[in-house]
Amino acid sequence: MRCIILSTLLFVVLFSSCGTKRQLAVTKNNNATITSASGSVKTNVVNNGSANGYIERYKDVAIAEMNTYGIPASITLAQGLLESGNGNSSLATQANNHFGIKCTAVWKGKTMLKDDDQKDECFRVYKTPEESFRDHSEFLQRKRYAFLFDLDKNDYKGWAQGLKQAGYATNPRYPELLIGLIQRYSLDQYDRAETAFEKHKREEKIQKEIVQKSADRSQNTLAKAPVAIAIYEVKQGDTLYSIAKRFGLSVEDLKTINSLLNDGIELGQLLLVSK
Repeated sequence: MRCIILSTLLFVVLFSSCGTKRQLAVTKNNNATITSASGSVKTNVVNNGSANGYIERYKDVAIAEMNTYGIPASITLAQGLLESGNGNSSLATQANNHFGIKCTAVWKGKTMLKDDDQKDECFRVYKTPEESFRDHSEFLQRKRYAFLFDLDKNDYKGWAQGLKQAGYATNPRYPELLIGLIQRYSLDQYDRAETAFEKHKREEKIQKEIVQKSADRSQNTLAKAPVAIAIYEVKQGDTLYSIAKRFGLSVEDLKTINSLLNDGIELGQLLLVSK
């Protein structure tokens, strides 16, 4: 019996970084050479072509970049999937380069020569995949992408169209490819992760409202002695009953001073727990 070895093409797309057109294929590439041997490079192969494995591995990285730079996590993940072939392209496995970012005059790190539009083009090499994600975020801080940050971080379709408009890629189907990946793997769920800044503003607003309500209430009950304002943040497993009991209140008192219409509370919700 003859054994036939099938070479499976895992992921082929036409894509361009920095305004150039590039064909990506997750195949073995013998025309890649890493130069400038200073420093170590920790490479990482992700589940041999599994998109779900890639997403699970890098979703938290993409969310962290979103929190810092404002780029939707869904866009970052979709670009990473598209550019790196689920993390299995030669650039990703040999250079930790998940976004196909090429060398520039300012790049002082290790480099990798790889045939692309031309022979032996220069690509950046990172010590870890996380460095590649950070460099991608910093790359999008360029002036020509500035208008994207006026979009809502949940508007992944606007971001996909805007990247093409700004010249990130020459492939006319680039927005369609990104949007298709986002919808296929529900990547937009990661855009809804609350950023540290958003959490701070939400809590600040709630605290102001609570203080204002307390001040209004005090004006209507001048005969009562003033009390210190106590605010409690709802924790996992809390109920109105358990919170009321902890602070010596009835459930009805707790609902009244917080203008609650029902017994439902949410994790992280701030409640006034003093009359």
